[in-house]
Amino acid sequence: MKYLAIFVGLLVVSFFSCNQVTEKMPDFEVHGIDVSHYQSAIDWPVVAGEGIDFGFVKATEGQDLQDSIFCENWEAMKQAGIIRGAYHFFRPGTSAVEQALHFIGTVNLEYGDLPPVLDIEVLDEVNTDLIVTRLKIWLEMVEDAYGIRPVIYTNMKYYNQHLADHFSDYKVWIARYSSSKPMLSEERDWQFWQYGNKGQLRGIDGPVDLNVFRGTYQDLRALTYSPYSSPSTAGN
Repeated sequence: MKYLAIFVGLLVVSFFSCNQVTEKMPDFEVHGIDVSHYQSAIDWPVVAGEGIDFGFVKATEGQDLQDSIFCENWEAMKQAGIIRGAYHFFRPGTSAVEQALHFIGTVNLEYGDLPPVLDIEVLDEVNTDLIVTRLKIWLEMVEDAYGIRPVIYTNMKYYNQHLADHFSDYKVWIARYSSSKPMLSEERDWQFWQYGNKGQLRGIDGPVDLNVFRGTYQDLRALTYSPYSSPSTAGN
């Protein structure tokens, strides 16, 4: 009975730790979220009132998938005054050229928007060298199309194992679900940190990913595609 009680106790602790609500990081000035169709309809003006400064929304995946409510989110974020960005979920096993064309054909980047984001977090049975080659193709095509250098999103382990030493010229958005900040090889800095996926905000039913930006609100504005910085250099 003693061991059974200990086992049950560990299960209870595990359950609550896995389901604990993600609290906003208090030591950062600029806060954001990232969403997709999984969050369903979002009341963006209400979200803006929750102290959310920026949001990334899923636009595309692979060669032909478009997020089902990307268009609604994209317009609503703009109307709510939230600095918006769009991301592409990259599939290493398919054509990087077709994936880039798919994103470019879907996302109309406007002044004040954040740089496009390349989300890479799977291998799809592709080796690291080929993944790096294909990522570079996507990144270069998208930068040429919009005139602004994309941001790379991935988790800390994936970056350190597969991307380190290859993308030092790109700003990075790192997922690490912890109270400890991401630690990247090359001792390089990160610009965005996704620190939890169980945030609770008015305007969104269910959990949402929470992020912070490493800098001030004006620093974030400086990253955007805007008339205040040349489109050919913004985001570099």
